Amino acid sequence: MKMKKMLPIVAFGATTLFYAFNSNKIIDQGYTVTELRALYSSGDQSKWPTPTVDESVLKDGFEDIGTLGEVPFPKDNPYSKEKAELGKSLFFDPRLSNSNQISCANCHDPELNWGDGRRVPYGEDRQLGARNSPSLMNVAYSKVMFWDGRAQTLEEQAEFPIRDKKEMNHHIDFATKRIAEINGYKELFKAAFGDEKVTNDRITKAIATFERTILSPKNRFDKFIAGKSDELTDQEIEGLHLFRTKARCINCHNTAYFSDNKFHNIGLTYYGREYEDLGLYNTTKLAKNVGEFKTPSLREVPQNAPYMHNGLFPTIRGVINMYNAGMFHFQPNEKQKNDSLFPKTTELIQKLNLTASEMDALEAFLMSLKQNQYKMRPPQLPNK
Repeated sequence: MKMKKMLPIVAFGATTLFYAFNSNKIIDQGYTVTELRALYSSGDQSKWPTPTVDESVLKDGFEDIGTLGEVPFPKDNPYSKEKAELGKSLFFDPRLSNSNQISCANCHDPELNWGDGRRVPYGEDRQLGARNSPSLMNVAYSKVMFWDGRAQTLEEQAEFPIRDKKEMNHHIDFATKRIAEINGYKELFKAAFGDEKVTNDRITKAIATFERTILSPKNRFDKFIAGKSDELTDQEIEGLHLFRTKARCINCHNTAYFSDNKFHNIGLTYYGREYEDLGLYNTTKLAKNVGEFKTPSLREVPQNAPYMHNGLFPTIRGVINMYNAGMFHFQPNEKQKNDSLFPKTTELIQKLNLTASEMDALEAFLMSLKQNQYKMRPPQLPNK
């Protein structure tokens, strides 16, 4: 009787044996995990396997995932420490609101990864907002603001919550006047802008400057692709590869920001039903934009639940399951055939046919994008 070759269990141990088996697993495009570990951690992105990207995405200036570069500050609002410190005080100051109770930090809490952990936020008089509060972590790299793109810059964005009746419910002019009456702010404005004058423009520029300093440290993914090959597990590496290939995530969640900074209809418009939201259409009034929402960054995604513009998805696995099923591609009924606003799901959304094991791997990779809890002590607010 021919004896089977015994594996050196004593020499390797159970954990090493598991990874030895797993490393030889053939996954998408015919690579083993051992090969993928070497390629992705080579420090040379040109060696990475070819991503599965649709032609329309390639033509629109596709850029692969990677590590975030230098923070882009606009020429008309350059960084200064003094301006960021002023912006920090204003960000945490509820006196910008009509009730003196609501600050920017209410919906973007540093203890909650700069979101609020709710489906939708509370604002003035405990009114519920319509959309989920996205994290402000790394918002400096966002090229358009809000789920519906109604602001092009952080400076422009800063004014919207102040005047929104469901958020801070104040007029920017009145908010500015109130801040100008606080003696403690005079020195902060002088340090930031050269004199004590308080204006709408200076308030929004200071807040935007502070928000551009809300940055995450390098996570395990960043360290891994920079050459630290043991930062990700075999399962996480498989998930990374699936993210860029079979799972098709890379079509929208690309660039180092893990977002294309564009808008897509993924089938969650809820047209004609509860939770209806027409998204980008509310900004552009163009029928083609019905149901389109901005692609959120997936950096720190494990810390940003619940998910989607309406916060209706509590877990990452739930989102993966929906994408695997192809989300929703609704067809108009007889009454809707002539409805010019009937939403059309983007062709980038397709049924994925991921196995349970592949979904486990993809989820593991997304979980690896978590970073150390970033906390910030609120400042001592200026006194009257």
